[in-house]
Amino acid sequence: MRRLPKTAANLSNKKIDGWSIIRRVTPYLWPEGQLWAKWRVVVALLLLLAAKVIGVWSPILYKQAVDSLAPDGASAATYLGLGAVGLTLAYGLARLLNNGFQQLRDVVFTRVGQRALRQLAGETFMHIHRLSMRYHITRKTGGLSRVIERGVKGVDFLLRFLLFSMGPLALELLMVAVVIAFYFDIWYLVVVAGTIGIYVWFTFKVTEARVKIRKEMNDQDTDANQKAIDSLLNFETVKYFGAEAWEAARYDRAMAGYEVAANRTNISLAFLNFGQAFLITAGLTIVMTMAALDVSAGKLTVGDFVMINAYMIQITMPLNFLGTVYREIRQALIDMGDMFNLLDQPAEIQDAPDAPALAVKGGEIVFDDVHFGYEAERQILKGVSLTLKPGQTVAIVGPSGSGKSTIGRLLFRFYDVTGGAVRVDGQDIRAVSQESLHKAIGVVPQDTVLFNDTIRYNIAYGRPDAAESEVIAAAKAAKIHDFVQTLPQGYNTTVGERGLKLSGGEKQRVGIARTLLKNPPILILDEATSALDTGTEREIQAELKAMGQGRSVITIAHRLSTIADADQILVLEGGKVVEQGRHEQLLAREGRYAQLWNRQAAEEESVAAE
Repeated sequence: MRRLPKTAANLSNKKIDGWSIIRRVTPYLWPEGQLWAKWRVVVALLLLLAAKVIGVWSPILYKQAVDSLAPDGASAATYLGLGAVGLTLAYGLARLLNNGFQQLRDVVFTRVGQRALRQLAGETFMHIHRLSMRYHITRKTGGLSRVIERGVKGVDFLLRFLLFSMGPLALELLMVAVVIAFYFDIWYLVVVAGTIGIYVWFTFKVTEARVKIRKEMNDQDTDANQKAIDSLLNFETVKYFGAEAWEAARYDRAMAGYEVAANRTNISLAFLNFGQAFLITAGLTIVMTMAALDVSAGKLTVGDFVMINAYMIQITMPLNFLGTVYREIRQALIDMGDMFNLLDQPAEIQDAPDAPALAVKGGEIVFDDVHFGYEAERQILKGVSLTLKPGQTVAIVGPSGSGKSTIGRLLFRFYDVTGGAVRVDGQDIRAVSQESLHKAIGVVPQDTVLFNDTIRYNIAYGRPDAAESEVIAAAKAAKIHDFVQTLPQGYNTTVGERGLKLSGGEKQRVGIARTLLKNPPILILDEATSALDTGTEREIQAELKAMGQGRSVITIAHRLSTIADADQILVLEGGKVVEQGRHEQLLAREGRYAQLWNRQAAEEESVAAE
């Protein structure tokens, strides 16, 4: 037998380093075959460079304007051929251009960034739907949605701040260093560089510790969010058991962990901010003191004093955000790592290379010595064989846990068999495309779950391009049209989360209607009428029987009276077929089927008598 794949939990432990994440994001910024996006990136970077050059030049204009106002400032007035007023206006224009180029850069780049986010979010969403049933039943939906949300936000942050903050900051610091080395002596540059070096070291060191605390806070946030979603999705169950206080306490315990981590995060942020302010203030004070002494000694002008102050303030402003930006980039890398981990999850069920579409000619279904287990240690089906001729109805009965619903899941290929084969018209379903297989099969499950949309949307989901008349015809066939007509908004009535505004029977009939609209050649009815009253069940059974004409139908049933006219009945027990035949034949054998039939008949008589 084939070895079962690893669980989703085990697969999600893989770690992705920061450079790998950056390399994976880069193609979204520089997409192949999209010249418009590349031009926008180039223009945005040129605008950024222009803004930084003007920003570094602005304090020089400020210095010249100040010097031109000094008693001996005649020489300064010749700078660019401008006087004090002209230099002041030039300084104002430079500041305006600096800001204008930065805003224009954002305008040019925003379309590229948003397109990248949309594409990545779409790929992630599509990939999640490709993942197997096994993956989804082992994941927590609340946590999964949080991973996607934070991952996409992380990409947005990385695109903006890594491209337009960290790189430009390094460029600006380099240009400022060149200007200081040119206008002042080497000791000014030593002090400035030393201040920046210690500042960056301190910021990164503290931020590294804060990242761990932030990750703990995110984990607590994910846990609390998952518990909240889980509780709200099970609203009715909570009410049935009067467990509101229990659920609130459970949520509060999760939020208590978040509160502790959030407090530690805020305290460490205060320490980081004060440490940064102390270092910057110390560096600024030292440089300004040196400049004041040099001005007093006649080595520098008042304009030089003003210029060095302007440069220190200019580099201080982006440095103040360095800790936040670095922390957010680290956090973004962690969040994106979780999302890329999700993208790296291999789909357990995959199409074979160049898999052809399923060609349904008659709809013959064959289970050939099928073995299967959800876990390697626990086999569900142990050598099940059955043949469903085109146009026949096969009913599968048996006690709970015998593997009835598993047969439907294997035919739909939610899972692959671990032994044997499943064939449709002689084609192994593992050799054909999943899309074509799914189009050929209609499923009415025991518990129909609806989208939080209108009744029309939920019925038309079976075939979105169906005409209004076809939707109504399907609703009539499922015996729900008359009910819909009584609603104030008719087919535009919203059914609520998971269809909770409808009764169990109404939901089931909407599910039947959308399968009728899909009009597939193969049907799987998994306890399809279990939620209906006896009268409605009989009506819909007649419709389902008419719908099954000319189609291959697998009916998984608990109520034996609904499948008495099946062409073939299989009795499953312990993962094996213990009896097989028509209703009359099985009753005549007085075996396991007869026992089940007699027991149900007695129960129904007892209920009728009561």
